[in-house]
Amino acid sequence: MKKIFNVLFISIFSLMLCDAQENLSVSDAVKLTLENNLDIKITENQNEIFKNNASFLNSGYLPKLTTSAGFNKSKQNVEIETPNNLKGKLDNMKSENSFSNISLEYVLFDNNGRKFNFKKSKELSSRSELEVKEVIENTLIQLYSIFYEVCRLNEEKEIIKSSLEISKSRLERNKTKFEFGQSTKLELLNAEVDVNTDSIRYLNAIKNLSNAKRDLNLVMNVDLDSDYILDQGVVYNSKENIISFYNNAAENNNKLKIYDKSVEISGYELKSIRSTYLPTIGLIGSYDWNESINDNPYAFFNKNIYDGISGGVNLRWDVFKSGKRVTENKNAKVMLENSKIEKEKAYLMFQKELNNSHDTYKNNLFILEVQEQSLNTSNNNFLRNSEKYEIGLVSSIEFRNAQLNLLNAKLSRNKARYDAKLSELYFLKVSGVIIDSSF
Repeated sequence: MKKIFNVLFISIFSLMLCDAQENLSVSDAVKLTLENNLDIKITENQNEIFKNNASFLNSGYLPKLTTSAGFNKSKQNVEIETPNNLKGKLDNMKSENSFSNISLEYVLFDNNGRKFNFKKSKELSSRSELEVKEVIENTLIQLYSIFYEVCRLNEEKEIIKSSLEISKSRLERNKTKFEFGQSTKLELLNAEVDVNTDSIRYLNAIKNLSNAKRDLNLVMNVDLDSDYILDQGVVYNSKENIISFYNNAAENNNKLKIYDKSVEISGYELKSIRSTYLPTIGLIGSYDWNESINDNPYAFFNKNIYDGISGGVNLRWDVFKSGKRVTENKNAKVMLENSKIEKEKAYLMFQKELNNSHDTYKNNLFILEVQEQSLNTSNNNFLRNSEKYEIGLVSSIEFRNAQLNLLNAKLSRNKARYDAKLSELYFLKVSGVIIDSSF
């Protein structure tokens, strides 16, 4: 009986907490996850790096401007002797030198090397955005799996609680009957055992639900002890929508788009390497200023200042780079071929996943329909046995079997309901529409 008291205490305490809990719908959970999930934040930060690399400032089309300046000062002792045998010695001779320079370099022609590298950077940035989307899709699947698992466990807890109430009611009736000599001690003991069994099942359901809620809070990156009242409504897409998603899946699937980008990137890498076989032509220009001062009386001049500009055209041609360029070109060809093979492999995998997920979804919908019928049958059977048990036409064992059959039917129907929804969501992910369908 102590276990029964504990269960009742936990139930009452849980009901008291419900008043302080906030409602949480699926869309609310999605928003919290997109705002707070750490995996998404890391991927978005990585995407920012690719965006920066793909900017025009990193394209190589802008000129290179450099400047330098300096100042030198010295003090020296000088001893001189001329060919005419004139000799002299000067102490603490001072000299100063100042200079500055501004130079400009600009590449006029590099055989489209900059063009291909810039396009490669753009495609890398686009692929990075698709990879962010891939992380979001995977995170959403994880969120949905945990969210609906919490919903399933919450309903499971209520189903088990209802069954526990039936067992407790039966125990109280047997106590009364036993007091008036209308029931045996064995009937009373069996009823107590069933109450204890259902109590343990209820405690385990509460524990499993509590663990699942922490998993949900972890995905949403909120306080692990946060508690919510979840919206347990389940809505399935129409058959027309499912058919449309299936027919357009190849165009919308995110993984296939990523592999398409990888092929394009490999192509630009090969073109970029081939562009290095030809020379580059560029413009150069500079402005220089220099001033020298010294107090050596024997110097040709004691002060010298000059400034001026210069410009020209230069050509650079790496005719042979020790075979390194040839190797890079061969490797780039292999990488391009591998990208095409991986794309083909990914498409075959996509077709398998699409058909499997579609079949699983249809199968789970059929199972849900069967479980609905089974639940209806089990419920009617329990009601008939309950009436007969009240008037003593069936034994406690038969009544308990009917009760367990109803319990299992409810649990199976509850599981089938969420299995069908999760299989639909996975199908939506493969079809490339799970993000759009989440809002």
